[in-house]
Amino acid sequence: MAVNSLPGRRERVIRAFALAALYLCLIALFFFAASYLTGWDSRSLRPDGFIGRSILVDALAGIASFTLMTALVWRLRGGTIFYNIVLCFAVSSAVATADFLAVMAYFATFHAGEGVNLTAGYNAEDMFICWAMYLGWCCALQMLLFNFDVQEREHRLAVVREEALGAQMRALRYQINPHFLFNTLNSIAGLIEEGSPTQAERMLLSLSTFLRTTLALDPMHDVPLADELALQEEYLEIERERFSDRMAFHIDMPEEVGQALVPSLILQPLIENAIKHGVGATMGKVDISLQARRQANRVWITVENDIPVTADGPKPAGMGVGLRNIAERLQARFQDDGRFFSGPVSPGRYRASIDLPWRTA
Repeated sequence: MAVNSLPGRRERVIRAFALAALYLCLIALFFFAASYLTGWDSRSLRPDGFIGRSILVDALAGIASFTLMTALVWRLRGGTIFYNIVLCFAVSSAVATADFLAVMAYFATFHAGEGVNLTAGYNAEDMFICWAMYLGWCCALQMLLFNFDVQEREHRLAVVREEALGAQMRALRYQINPHFLFNTLNSIAGLIEEGSPTQAERMLLSLSTFLRTTLALDPMHDVPLADELALQEEYLEIERERFSDRMAFHIDMPEEVGQALVPSLILQPLIENAIKHGVGATMGKVDISLQARRQANRVWITVENDIPVTADGPKPAGMGVGLRNIAERLQARFQDDGRFFSGPVSPGRYRASIDLPWRTA
């Protein structure tokens, strides 16, 4: 699970400028449509007013006002919606008033005596129209900034969740190694007791190779099912040193299913249980079979093995550790989208099944 990166400061500024350009285009479109459809002309209402008399002055004043409003809203925004609404109202009112007074002062200084009416009351309606546009921009900018804040909170929450999930997955994943090591060392001790030091030595070498491989795996990265089965074949080589005459292992898996991604070592506890509680608890030959099938957008993996008929009752001691580990790992990794089932399917036969979403590299 990857956490998407947050937009950087430069990208946020670019988004703000893009929003400002869109906002101005919409405002211009609105006034153009209103003038065209209704015949309204603001200059006909106040022909000698100073608002709108110079496009250059209005453009420069507007750019300065938009920049000032953006900086103030960006720096002063708070955590509550009530505060932000009041802020938008106050900033737009203050900037619109300052804009109005600055333009009025400009015409009073450089265009006095040109028939321009410089009284505030005469031009006040234009100031309120300007204020309404500025208030709209402040609110639009607040929505953009709120979106940035939500993204940042979601990112922080996702990082915390990923770190917690990673810690949980690693704890569950590394729980397998002591469990497996205990079982294998018991097998090696059994070979020594039986007077088979050569087999015990080969088993130790195989154990070393297997542990080196498994410890190098990243518990947060899934592996193709074919690779997972290849790793289990290495484990089976260890157990064949002791149970070669009493264990038969069969795999039934179409080639395309081998591409399905599964959590690393998810099959390890199933194979261990099949050997320990099947082969280890039965005097005769034990058949272990693994089947993998794709069903629509799901992949089913099933491990079946023979068990003593008397084992249909309570599970042997230690059998629940590995199975519980699988269930917890699936829950942590897939929540409710990954399921695990296990139990006797007939007298002397035990089945464990994993149901996962179909995913490939």
